[in-house]
Amino acid sequence: MPRSLPWSRAARSSGHAPAGDGSTGRPSAARPAARRYALPVAALAVVGLVASCSGPPKGDGSRKDAAFKLSAGTPAAAGELDSFTWAVYAEPPTLDYISAFDYPANTILSNVCESLMRWTPQLTTAPGLAEKATNPNDLTWVYDLRAGVRFHDGGTMTADDVVYSLGRQMDPQNGAAWNSNFSNVEAITKTGPLQVTVKLKQPDSQFPQYMATAAGAVSSKAGVEKAGEDYGTTGSLDCTGPFKLGTWNKGQSIELQRFDGYWGAKAKSAKAVFTFLTDANARTNALLSGEADGGYLIPTESYDRLRASGAGTLYFGEGLSTVNVNVTSMKGALGDVRVRRALSLALDRRGFVQAGLGGAGTVTSSLTTKAVWAGAPAAARASAFDTLPSPEQNIEAAKRMVEEAGATGKTLTMATSSIGQDVSVLATAVQDAGTRIGLKIELKTIAPNAFTSLFTDPAAREGIDMFPETYYDSITDPMDLLSNFQTGAYQNYAGYSDASYDALTDKARSAYDPAKRFSAAAELQKKASDQVLWIPVAEWPTAVFLNKRITGAPTTISYLYSPWAAGVGAAAR
Repeated sequence: MPRSLPWSRAARSSGHAPAGDGSTGRPSAARPAARRYALPVAALAVVGLVASCSGPPKGDGSRKDAAFKLSAGTPAAAGELDSFTWAVYAEPPTLDYISAFDYPANTILSNVCESLMRWTPQLTTAPGLAEKATNPNDLTWVYDLRAGVRFHDGGTMTADDVVYSLGRQMDPQNGAAWNSNFSNVEAITKTGPLQVTVKLKQPDSQFPQYMATAAGAVSSKAGVEKAGEDYGTTGSLDCTGPFKLGTWNKGQSIELQRFDGYWGAKAKSAKAVFTFLTDANARTNALLSGEADGGYLIPTESYDRLRASGAGTLYFGEGLSTVNVNVTSMKGALGDVRVRRALSLALDRRGFVQAGLGGAGTVTSSLTTKAVWAGAPAAARASAFDTLPSPEQNIEAAKRMVEEAGATGKTLTMATSSIGQDVSVLATAVQDAGTRIGLKIELKTIAPNAFTSLFTDPAAREGIDMFPETYYDSITDPMDLLSNFQTGAYQNYAGYSDASYDALTDKARSAYDPAKRFSAAAELQKKASDQVLWIPVAEWPTAVFLNKRITGAPTTISYLYSPWAAGVGAAAR
């Protein structure tokens, strides 16, 4: 949910970072939730849920115009390790699950705190701490919990812990990043020692999907209360994952230790050390030298160096991510849709993919990736994509639009940062596009550590009309992104409000039937495209580098919400 990097998503949750380097734009507090179901609503058990959540298209993911190939995974580990080191681009401010709305926090936390459901490497939903989920009627979800699950501090998980953990997300005093995903929840109650029942105010196809993200994370009630205000920053997180929180060296690293009392398959490494390397060159050099064994969010400018180094393998997997220009203000020239359309039309998307993403991306005029429509009927998929404008550049047509809008010579401010090549290149591309069609685009440089504030702090967005954002979906459903433009949504920074858009969002959210839900989502996609609420630029895959010492990490963006590090072990010799 945060789920999107500035280049990002967001997250937020989903999303709610730059396309290749790291910050996420995914905070979406007012965003509903969604996924795909093929069985009748009544008595829909988790088995049916998983079967109907088809995940991204099968195949190797090759693109005709892209210099990369998607891999389903990495080779399974051949043995155990004493430790491995993982490079991350920033230090999380907290590991409290209610605030886990960005890449750094979720990359680490997913191995410590588990959720009721789990996002699989195939980007489908599977049982997590709940061994079964059913919905006996449109307004009820029942979660039957696993027996004998231990917390890191020794206690046993009960329904009370689940009710308490989800309640922290709902309490407005906590300011949880995932709070909006609970907006349709009437009550969460214990209905048995190992059973929790969620009553909804209205049907919500999205809520059960978000239970596989940090929104559905479970921690010990006693552990959270004991830690008080220090929860998430010092001491134990008291969760159930294959790793427990070890030493946190502020400004340097976080160490996770294997939890021997884990209910599932034990982690293959005794320790996982996450080292904070904010400089892209330093991160690349650490991967090349062996100082770090692996990492996600590889700087795009380093792809060729890593490929040619012989030090390891650079993999690409499904990312459910789009690189966009987030329109944060419509008070100035961008308040005229013709100016927004002109900027979109003037962008050199192909040039950006080559220069900003190292060729590892595909141009698009869609805000949503094709993969999140995998569970949609063919007619809905066609409706969502067939009427979108061409992603190809047309300077003359764009220039005429600016003239017709009376915006020639108007000034707009675009945020940029050295956080990654993708961010700076996209900002420069927007500036060039604006210049060529009669607009004046001023670039405002923001320090990498402050870039994430654009997603959470309105003051940080003052005076800024646009910024680069790579938005990642936290569920395999287009509504994760499209809900951001509903009136009052967390990432609706420009304050867009349209009653028909709001009504369609509610319609999609309440529809358990895939045909109805995706049909409404297709209409939303067309509305968002027509109004150019964000400017879509490219689809961006997940990148992961593993040196020759380790293997077993997933290639897809599932690592944000599943205990991926447990599978990392020694590579075959």
